[in-house]
Amino acid sequence: MQARVSVIMSTFQQAAFLRRALESLLAQTFEDWELFVIDDGSADETPAIINRYLRDPRIHSLRMERNVGMGAAINAGLDASTAPLIAYLPSDDVYYRTHLASLIQCLEDFPNAVLAFSGIRHHYNRYSLSNPPNEPLQPVQVMHRRNQARWLTREELVTDDLERMFLRRLREYGEFIGTGAVTCEWVDHARQRHKVLRESEGGINPYRVQYGVKEPVNFHSTTGNHIDEKTLYERFRNDAAPVFDKDGLKILLVGELAYNPDRILALEERGHRLYGLWTPEPWWYNWVGPLPFGKIEDIPLSGWRQAVERIRPDVIYGLLNWQAVPFVHEIVSQISGIPFIWHFKESPYICLERGTWGQLIDLYLRADGYIFCNQETRDWFNLVLPQSAQSKLSILLDGDLPKRDWFAGNPSRRLSEIDGEIHTVVPGRPIGLHPKDVAELASYGVHLHFYGDFTQGQWKSWIEKTLALAPKHLHLHKHVDPDRWLEELSQYDAGWLHYFQSENCGDLMRANWDDLNYPARLSTLAAAGLPLIQRDNSGSRVAIQSLAKEMDIGVFATSMEHLASQLQDSRRLTELRRNIWLRRANFTFDYHTARLTAFFREVISAAACGSAGSTEFVKRVNPL
Repeated sequence: MQARVSVIMSTFQQAAFLRRALESLLAQTFEDWELFVIDDGSADETPAIINRYLRDPRIHSLRMERNVGMGAAINAGLDASTAPLIAYLPSDDVYYRTHLASLIQCLEDFPNAVLAFSGIRHHYNRYSLSNPPNEPLQPVQVMHRRNQARWLTREELVTDDLERMFLRRLREYGEFIGTGAVTCEWVDHARQRHKVLRESEGGINPYRVQYGVKEPVNFHSTTGNHIDEKTLYERFRNDAAPVFDKDGLKILLVGELAYNPDRILALEERGHRLYGLWTPEPWWYNWVGPLPFGKIEDIPLSGWRQAVERIRPDVIYGLLNWQAVPFVHEIVSQISGIPFIWHFKESPYICLERGTWGQLIDLYLRADGYIFCNQETRDWFNLVLPQSAQSKLSILLDGDLPKRDWFAGNPSRRLSEIDGEIHTVVPGRPIGLHPKDVAELASYGVHLHFYGDFTQGQWKSWIEKTLALAPKHLHLHKHVDPDRWLEELSQYDAGWLHYFQSENCGDLMRANWDDLNYPARLSTLAAAGLPLIQRDNSGSRVAIQSLAKEMDIGVFATSMEHLASQLQDSRRLTELRRNIWLRRANFTFDYHTARLTAFFREVISAAACGSAGSTEFVKRVNPL
């Protein structure tokens, strides 16, 4: 006999929650239901727990061989079920006893409604009679009539926006009606799907790790930028077997790749074999494998020692930011006999704050060679490292350089050639720029174009204040992917780096991370051939100022008036644009792979001889 309600439960790695959810269903005052549990590839105790409940003839289970994503799992349950009414019970949520009964009654009272929703308890002790604040209706609180609507799958779009995933389609069939009673709980915990997806708690890389996603995805959370890996990295994907040079190196990447992960393809293109042993808890911008391009072999965390023994890599390349320090330290501490190169970028000060400073210093002591982002960073570390560590081989190379493919093409026509005013761009946070500064620049006819959906969401108050002061001179734009850096950003006359006042007065012991850093946007602006705007920090040691002065590609300002006068000097600005256009290749990873490979071989050779080598190698190179 057909049940009246089909309850769909998609679950993945939630064995600890599962019993509570199932018991809340069994306790319902309404009993004419069937449950389809879709185990979406769980590797925990989920299958064993489900099996104990299959003695109830109303409970059925489906198991996916590997995780297919929430949308596809729910759709499998919808296709297998038969009842005219559909309810959802996520395995980490809870029904109260009258939940199903009250939803059914609501649909009976409103025959033209397609969906009924209950009130909901959320965030431990808060209540709402509709959806939780700033969130859509949650699956646990809804029941709808069966129809042809299906959930978006991972192949279509990965998002936490349930309206886009399903509810928007359902609204085409009728209205949504509330019961006015709180009869379920949306359980708040650290691994909720929407938290795994949303920057900056989660993001594409935490999502990839959590669900074991191997294929490229079309990703767009409600708080972040749209990332269409299928389209963006199509040029880097092919089914042909990789061609490895017989003299190529076997390079084990340990850690994460931060921004511009495609850069490592430049090593693969030179015939080297790449292997990835990735940090298990990356931040949203810490790119890890499986990567949506190339032929990198990922090493599983379980059994990684056996895999390393099988591969026998020539060198371990540890990288890159502070989040990876504990993981790289754990791995390197358990490996001996393989040369280790440590490439660290951002930021030693956070390691101090997070309690990983000792691990960071130990990585330098264990390393056979270092890669510093610039001379200032190397000199800073020489203040804290023992003399024995300072004598090791090292080179200078920024850690966030993109691949040269994104630099191909011709620049666009500048907006200033059309309206006669100056147009500047900030691709990311407008660090150091205050609303009054933008207003003052506006009085001189200088515009600011601010890019980035995610960043704009974080800077709403700043945007509101600035628009109130300079409504015609602040322009907001969506995030632009690397394939459009040149086309989009070359419309502008100059680009903003972080605008800050250094206080170190030439003493690196007083330096902070702003002084030592090469901002990730550096290469983005270089791709578009834009002079770099920064505060004039003459008298202090500032890495980006040293670089910009050496290459003669910077606009250094002591005030907004001073900046405006320089931007209006068309002859000088043309000269700066020419200089950076001629040096654009220096800001790509490909440009440096030959000397990087030579450095790897130098370290390998020195390690084989039992020698730390000499510092002569570093004297022959420049970071960019």
